[in-house]
Amino acid sequence: MKNMDFMTRRGFVAMAAGGLSLVVSGCAGSPAGSGSASGSAAVSDSDSEPVAVRVASLKGPTSIGLVPFMDKAGAGELENDYDFTITAAADEIVPLVVKGDLDIALVPANVASVLYNKTEGEVAVLDINTLGVLNVVTGDASITSFEDLAGRTVYLTGKGTTPEYVMNYLLNAAGLVDSVTLEFKSEATEVVSGLVADPTAVGVLPEPFKTAALAKNEALSSPVSLADVWAQYAGEDGSQLVTGVTVVRRTFAEEHPEVVVEFLREHAASAEAVVADPEAWAQGVVDAGIVEQAAVAAKAIPGCNIVCLSGTEMYDALSGYLEVLYDADSASVGGALPDEDFYLTDVEA
Repeated sequence: MKNMDFMTRRGFVAMAAGGLSLVVSGCAGSPAGSGSASGSAAVSDSDSEPVAVRVASLKGPTSIGLVPFMDKAGAGELENDYDFTITAAADEIVPLVVKGDLDIALVPANVASVLYNKTEGEVAVLDINTLGVLNVVTGDASITSFEDLAGRTVYLTGKGTTPEYVMNYLLNAAGLVDSVTLEFKSEATEVVSGLVADPTAVGVLPEPFKTAALAKNEALSSPVSLADVWAQYAGEDGSQLVTGVTVVRRTFAEEHPEVVVEFLREHAASAEAVVADPEAWAQGVVDAGIVEQAAVAAKAIPGCNIVCLSGTEMYDALSGYLEVLYDADSASVGGALPDEDFYLTDVEA
């Protein structure tokens, strides 16, 4: 049994827990059958009581990597009791975290920073669960690179939010800021409808809307991933385009370091299992209420950039991304960039 330390505002907290070198492996078993699962504790080497862990995540890519984890929890195969809730919007999760009604939450990266500032540092980030999921979609075969957007109008959602800031940053980095017009729609379905009606149009869509659009019209393709464009223009220092992260209440992490270890271990294995075999877990994604059709889920999963990045890799990827958002609009990250103790870099999967 080893000890693991992580930085908090109150100093170093010793984390005595087994298996701190977290090995990522696939989870056996059938896909999850529900978006909410709680499991009884499995037989443990210790006499400690299982801890009730309240977890919330968002409907979409940030929850897909949890499906095998939820399956194991529902089967009672874990040492602690996990209750998973999948919600439609981050606005439903934020007040619950602030009030202490949730222990762990999977939220958009900028929302994690907002929570950190709102709670005066009582929230910390454990891992990145989803990298960039925005893609250029068009029926125009002449568009094969991001630079080919020059002179075009691009339809997308997210006016005044992270998609706009990301696009403006990348357009500026590519020298295209004065030659591309961004036209914002209120919903991704409006962008999809426009692309289906006019295959020569250009849109930016997240998964799984990208896959749904391609399924509706074979003339459409997705030649460019904004995650790749970000890596091209901003990846020298390890920064990546980030969609979702996992946060934990600092008090909970201090009181239950062994749960943090178990969560990261299971999250890493769960994410790997889904990515390795989308077909096997597609129905579980549907059963969890994340995607409506298994066929769409199976096709969308490879483009969802599901990961479980922790440690210094998490720090490099996320801190660089948040700096870009802060420069675009400080309010988008809660008014200030998080301090170093926001990143639990010593807890690795």
